[in-house]
Amino acid sequence: MPADIADDAQAAEALHLRAAFSHRPASHPSGQAECEDCGEAIPEARRRAVPDAVRCVFCQAQVESRSEGR
Repeated sequence: MPADIADDAQAAEALHLRAAFSHRPASHPSGQAECEDCGEAIPEARRRAVPDAVRCVFCQAQVESRSEGR
């Protein structure tokens, strides 16, 4: 039986989470105010939604895109 859109989305989310956590240094504090890649401020809404965020949305998307081979 072929996977449906929900299965594909769940698999993609799991991949993104693994990629995000694999790039986080072990000694890094939980969350931060500035993106570790570009140095721009991580918006408060993102920090609330993703407390351990170390990148802004744009840089995180770039990392995830590279990890998918795009």
